[in-house]
Amino acid sequence: MRDASSAFPNAISEQIWDMKYRLKSADGTPLEAGVRDSWARVARALAAPEADPAAREAEFTAALEGFRFLPAGRILAGAGTGRGVTLFNCFVMGTIPDSLEGIFQALKEAALTMQQGGGIGYDFSTIRPRGALVASVAADASGPLSFMDVWDAMCRTIMSAGARRGAMMACLRCDHPDIEAFIAAKADPARLRNFNLSVLVSDAFMAAVEADAPWELRFGGESYRSLPARALWDQIMRATYDFAEPGVIFIDRVNQMNNLHYAETISATNPCGEQPLPPYGACLLGSINLAALVREAFSDQARIDPEELAGLTATAVRMMDNVIDVSRFPLPQQQEEARAKRRIGLGVTGLADALILCRLRYGSAAAAQQCEDWLGQISRAACLASVGLARERGPFPLFQPEAYLASGNMQRMEAQIRAAVAQDGIRNALLTSIAPTGTISLYAGNVSSGIEPVFAWEFRRKILLKDGSRAEQLVQDPALALWRARFGAAALPDYFVTAQDLGPEDHIRMQAAAQRHIDSSISKTINVPEDISFDAFRDVYRSAWEQGCKGCTTYRPNAVTGAVLAASPAAEASPAPAALPASHDTPLPRPATLSGETYKIRWPGSEHALYITINDIAEAGQRRPFELFINSKNMENFAWTVALTRMISAVFRRGGDVSFVVGELKAVFDPRGGAWIEGSYIPSILAAIGGVIEQHMIATGFITAERPGPVPGEARPPFTPPHGARPGKACPACGGFDLRQAEGCLTCNSCGYSKCG
Repeated sequence: MRDASSAFPNAISEQIWDMKYRLKSADGTPLEAGVRDSWARVARALAAPEADPAAREAEFTAALEGFRFLPAGRILAGAGTGRGVTLFNCFVMGTIPDSLEGIFQALKEAALTMQQGGGIGYDFSTIRPRGALVASVAADASGPLSFMDVWDAMCRTIMSAGARRGAMMACLRCDHPDIEAFIAAKADPARLRNFNLSVLVSDAFMAAVEADAPWELRFGGESYRSLPARALWDQIMRATYDFAEPGVIFIDRVNQMNNLHYAETISATNPCGEQPLPPYGACLLGSINLAALVREAFSDQARIDPEELAGLTATAVRMMDNVIDVSRFPLPQQQEEARAKRRIGLGVTGLADALILCRLRYGSAAAAQQCEDWLGQISRAACLASVGLARERGPFPLFQPEAYLASGNMQRMEAQIRAAVAQDGIRNALLTSIAPTGTISLYAGNVSSGIEPVFAWEFRRKILLKDGSRAEQLVQDPALALWRARFGAAALPDYFVTAQDLGPEDHIRMQAAAQRHIDSSISKTINVPEDISFDAFRDVYRSAWEQGCKGCTTYRPNAVTGAVLAASPAAEASPAPAALPASHDTPLPRPATLSGETYKIRWPGSEHALYITINDIAEAGQRRPFELFINSKNMENFAWTVALTRMISAVFRRGGDVSFVVGELKAVFDPRGGAWIEGSYIPSILAAIGGVIEQHMIATGFITAERPGPVPGEARPPFTPPHGARPGKACPACGGFDLRQAEGCLTCNSCGYSKCG
């Protein structure tokens, strides 16, 4: 039993707080006794710009209590710490000039931004296509994808230096001559791994698709070639079916609906797509936890009180407006942009759980209407709160009443709101956005993330105990936990649904309903089953277009990106995956004879090959790696190869799930550059060794295949997964198989690893 005085709803909430948001000294010593100390720190920092900081601090603390308002993780972790970090999540960088000097200046700005932990988005459409003439050097251009490879390498470099995991979005217009290569880029499982990819789709292109008309690919006023629009559209759909990218951004709709249509042109988004931003635009995020606001759950009177929702929204807007003034920025252009427009992205999380508590099935017409009603209330309250701030502090500097009120978003607002904006102005140019909330949703007690459906009713999470050992903890969805607490083993009603129970149209209906009251955009992933036919899948993006979405992203388990966590039925406890034998307290003794395989790697620049021998042992009827040797005539690497083999062999001999060794090695990059081997980019010779170990483990049945493809320098043996083997892709951090794809991010439920891009 948990201490009744604890502010945490469950154990996972406390673990996430301690791991992500608790203030600690440089040596890891906690400086906050409980989460209330964290709330007080954040509230105090955000109240600093106020005329009466003490009164506002109390108001802000009340909003944070009970996990009702959830500022984005950067705010929770950074506000009030005195550290030189930005409280903004993501940025769209400046327009990339079509010159080598300009491109690498843009790369420098990206590196500085990522060094402070900001994710970035770019439109690469400004770079001339592959093969175009570069007159100044009488040579052919290498095209935007070659420079995206450079950005990708930069991101790996920044990550290796200890910065927060990088996340990037690359956009390319649908009429760029290199668009087909861009669409197919992620077919290579080693390329652009730090990027999300989105095609900027214009109204003209959608009209050409509908009319089955030809489509010209152009750059700099020159037509390069033409192809049928439907053929290009089919390439997009086939690529996202096969390897989950690219997504699409309906860029003309984004600009038409933008409140700042008169002051900026948008051509890119932040990494997860919820914030279309102009050059140097910044993304400030926070979420209202709808699940925490439902009263009288599972009854005819289940509801969210409109007055409580409006009051919480007003406080959240005020807190986020203050963040703009107290945050640092990686670049001065980003600070100037943020303060000139004061855009914020207030959204929601826990929608799916709130719907369940109100007895509504996610994806139904009634659920979509309730979603639209709640978000409409938030939009209205946010707008009125921002008008109030404008009366108190002045409107955002670029406010122009007539032009602002002519935007698509403001045209949909009721007359009272429009009159208030016309009279007093508005403090924040854009107010609402729905961002990925994977980690802060866990922090709030594992509520459903953003506007996504519940992914799984329960999962097992590995936790580190005080004695250094690890244990597994069962984590339940809070709506299910409340149902079980009240009704025991009673059968679940039909409104208890997960992502696995939904069709694409259910997802799109909810996204479209939410978008009607969102100023910016929405980060959402339409998860579909692996066995969905292409014919059933091919109209997903078109349906999103027809229903008014600003963009769309899908995820289908596939050979390139792997599978995700398979959920268990809600009525039963989730069975543990087929387990490997437990690790041993002491190394296993070495038998006199072992069987194994030897692999050969040739690394560019070295005269001599590496020979890697992996010997196996049989344990509990399973073949598992026991030791590793590396031999080569190249004595330059003798010391580190001996050290590496001794360390890896020591890990292998302890037993247990040692597949994490693969992820650790494959994440190593060489700052001097990696190598392209048989069509795949290998970031270092250590990563190549990791690839050999991975494929050996696959061939022996120790792990399942993440994706097809040969070991660098060798043909991969044929592989048939053994009966009962664990499905899906292994987490690169912990080696577990609890990965899920949502809101543009890959998240591990087992250890908390998260990666966008």
